[in-house]
Amino acid sequence: MPTRLSNYFLRTLREDPSDAEVASHRLLVRAGYIRRQAPGVFAWLPLGLRVKAKIEKIVRDEMERAGAHEVHFPALLPREPYEVTGRWEEYGDALFRLQDRKGADYLLAPTHEEVFTLLVKDLYSSYKDLPLSIYQIQDKYRDEARPRAGLLRGREFTMKDAYSFDYTDAGLDASYQAQRDAYERIFTRLGLEYVIVKADAGAMGGSKSEEFLHPTPVGEDTFVRSAGGYAANVEAFTTIVPEAIPFDGLPEASVFDSPNTPTIATLVDLANANHPRPDREWTAADTLKNVVLALVHPDGRRELVIVGLPGDRDVDLKRVEVAVAPADVEAATEADFLAHPSLVKGYIGPWSPTGAVLGEESATGIRYLVDPRIVDGTEWITGANVDQKHVFGLVAGRDFTADGTIEAAEVRAGDPAPDGSGPVELARGMEIGHVFQLGRKYAEALGLKVLDENGKLVTVTMGSYGIGVTRILAIIAELGNDDKGLIWPASVAPFDVHVVATGRDAAVFEAAESIVATLESNGLEVLFDDRPKVSPGVKFGDAELIGVPKIVIAGRGVADGVVEVWDRATGERTPVAIDEVLSALR
Repeated sequence: MPTRLSNYFLRTLREDPSDAEVASHRLLVRAGYIRRQAPGVFAWLPLGLRVKAKIEKIVRDEMERAGAHEVHFPALLPREPYEVTGRWEEYGDALFRLQDRKGADYLLAPTHEEVFTLLVKDLYSSYKDLPLSIYQIQDKYRDEARPRAGLLRGREFTMKDAYSFDYTDAGLDASYQAQRDAYERIFTRLGLEYVIVKADAGAMGGSKSEEFLHPTPVGEDTFVRSAGGYAANVEAFTTIVPEAIPFDGLPEASVFDSPNTPTIATLVDLANANHPRPDREWTAADTLKNVVLALVHPDGRRELVIVGLPGDRDVDLKRVEVAVAPADVEAATEADFLAHPSLVKGYIGPWSPTGAVLGEESATGIRYLVDPRIVDGTEWITGANVDQKHVFGLVAGRDFTADGTIEAAEVRAGDPAPDGSGPVELARGMEIGHVFQLGRKYAEALGLKVLDENGKLVTVTMGSYGIGVTRILAIIAELGNDDKGLIWPASVAPFDVHVVATGRDAAVFEAAESIVATLESNGLEVLFDDRPKVSPGVKFGDAELIGVPKIVIAGRGVADGVVEVWDRATGERTPVAIDEVLSALR
């Protein structure tokens, strides 16, 4: 039976939803694909489900080709497995937690590593059962603080997550590569540009981690790439560490008055005015900026740390979050400074005339972490931790020692790639897939072992592989649209053809019915606009909004045996004889 708009569950909207920030959100709602239920939560309507199913079919095809088997877990899961692995606490406020009527703790799963691991533990016990790859397409839940951009960042979303199980590291490498290859085929079939970048594993844990990013201005991820082939998201970028510099014979550090210089810019101006260099002007890169941050640990403990970095760089909080995970990161508050009166706000430094100020062995006991560029022998202008005073010539390794290094500084275009492949450029992207070599983290925590060839129990090694199905749908909509509506590629369009009957002449509707029957009998999926009392303008507007790639218009030309085939992407309309419509579409 053809899908008829006269009785299809669809209402298009002429006005944009008030909360829509990006084109995909605006058009998917207006065209009747999704409907908002709460911030970051959407109902799926028939058109939306058809597109989603097309994307899922491509994913399933390639998972099967990669040798993975489909399973399906509930979204509602008990607390205990996540507590064993530590993620009940590590996920913090991002986790939806709830209790049943008996007071037992449950969660809405943000990801399913634990239960996949326990399922294999329950059923498999020998190396002969491995390698194994299993996957599901399932809804996930994360309590995003700021859900935005419709399906691009929601609280409920659909993912394909696959897991591989091997008993050797070589086996994991092979399973990882098979999934990675499958991802490349999936994104190629979907027509999505992608960049594979080195990534941080985050709360997932494990060793090797790569993201598939789709370059887009609306992306929330910043990544870097070099002409020589290096690519990484900024959280995984590592700074090239300079060689240490001998500091024997350098003059002693000297404290000087610096009234009204609480910022790097005012400090540099004063240095050039009152303490000019003979060779060049002082710049922000000569200063040591000290940023006070508060770490909130999963157990609720609040800890101040101070990050030292060159004054021409700002702190990138996303990079800090990766470096200090699972703690959350906040800017220090006035209450934090009141609790640490030895820190002189605006003039903080690791050293003062009375000795060390920062570091676990210092007067404050506050951990001091520095940028990797701050190596022994480098000289700095920085705060003397005395009001209205700074210090010149403070030498790392001689006058102060950090408790460690941290990748906290912003990454800039032109920074050298860590693999020596040249300077990097920055771009924006949206994560569409992520592959991890989890290793034995979850298997060890949950006791997943098998007997090897020698009858010895060995811990299984795992991989985890995720694709954001609903996010991909939104990205395709973001790429395919114009000022009239959506333009779907044929691979995921809700229908192959949209047949529109215009006017009131019964012969037009009869001809359209015949065309629809011919197309469907030849395997094409057809949306038929058979609404009898709707004007051609409204029908054409809906056709443009819905975005099926090919539109057949049956109108006045039917009397002469002719219809029009309308290409939604190019806007071109071509007259075609009724009995040649099928061949024209093919």
